[in-house]
Amino acid sequence: MSDTAPSTFKPKSDLLKVLIERGYVHQCTDLEALDEAASKGVVTAYVGYDCTADSLHIGHLISIMMLRWLQKTGHRPITLMGGGTTKVGDPTDKDSQRPLLTDAVINANLASIKTTFAKFLSFEGPNGAIMANNADWLEKLGYVEFLRDYGVHFTINRMLAFDSVKLRLAREQPMSFLEFNYMLMQATDFLELNRRHGCTLQMGGSDQWGNIINGVELTRRMDQKQAFGLTTPLLATASGEKMGKTVGGAVWLNADRLSPYDYWQMWRNTEDADVVKFLRLFTELPLDEIAKLAALEGAEINEAKKVLANEATTLLHGPEAAEAAAAASNVAYDKGGLSSDLPTRPIAKTGEWPIGRSTTEIAFASELFSSKGEVRKKIQAGEIRINDKPVSDPAAIVRWDEVDPELGVFKVQLGKRGKIVLVKPD
Repeated sequence: MSDTAPSTFKPKSDLLKVLIERGYVHQCTDLEALDEAASKGVVTAYVGYDCTADSLHIGHLISIMMLRWLQKTGHRPITLMGGGTTKVGDPTDKDSQRPLLTDAVINANLASIKTTFAKFLSFEGPNGAIMANNADWLEKLGYVEFLRDYGVHFTINRMLAFDSVKLRLAREQPMSFLEFNYMLMQATDFLELNRRHGCTLQMGGSDQWGNIINGVELTRRMDQKQAFGLTTPLLATASGEKMGKTVGGAVWLNADRLSPYDYWQMWRNTEDADVVKFLRLFTELPLDEIAKLAALEGAEINEAKKVLANEATTLLHGPEAAEAAAAASNVAYDKGGLSSDLPTRPIAKTGEWPIGRSTTEIAFASELFSSKGEVRKKIQAGEIRINDKPVSDPAAIVRWDEVDPELGVFKVQLGKRGKIVLVKPD
């Protein structure tokens, strides 16, 4: 690994200049050599994505943005879909083995995930992005062949030293032999992409450092070729929470899992101390414009948050969706009204409830909460509003005739500037 710190390194290539200035680089195996390669020609780089769900989430967004900048600076990105490695499951940062998915579920997830990349990358032209699937080579390997060709290059001593293994064992949690093989499979991916597409760089989060190093070393040992690894910092908010987690769970990138409005609102609710960092990482605004937004103070910082929300939502969902989300937020918050663009959830209206439903039932129907117990705690803490009024009694009845007369819904709001969901009686 290079001893040069990203903060002190002065790159020649546009690629590393952008990545370092905007805060993407945490570690690199050899900054100087990678910079030299990027300044002299096209670097082909990849990031791997396992297919454990039918959508990527915001935790993947930093690596997607890196691939986008890689392409914008003239280099070639590869999105590697883990059709093969998903059958094993990455043990990194997990206390137990992931549930094993069927081939049908993995293939369906893969097809759904692919749609996200078309919004950030171009698959046309001389440096058009490549989409690969590691099932194409991993599933063809015989077990003995795999051990003889690749296993000989790894020692148990070294593998036990990597955090993905060491931390699991330190917590006295079991690790299956299946999971133990994951790092060998990921290293094989790098070697195979190098042979097929001339890929010389793998990028990923800092928790993937050990897996990336294995691929770099395997490529050097088997084919005597130089390869590089580069990781991003793992992001947490200024308050120490994991980036992108909300009361509703993960922040998904597919619109059918999370509406553009909710996505916009997540960025709008960014903590003050994170706004500039997120503008650098998750938008393409020039750094001088970001510097002007960084100078805003007090209530004016809210304007920078709106810029962040608009820019980030435009990249993922397009300008029309971003404009609609901003307009809906403006009506819902700034003007105190309602908008049909806000997410709407149903609540049953039958003879069992002739007058109305309790505040707990209505708030729970919004799907902002994981349980009615959580709803009651939030109500008692004064964190929930229904129809713009704070509620303090979990058992109080909200009458059916209190719905908004135009839209026929209850307005459920979590926090002063938190999420708003409309609950419509059926």
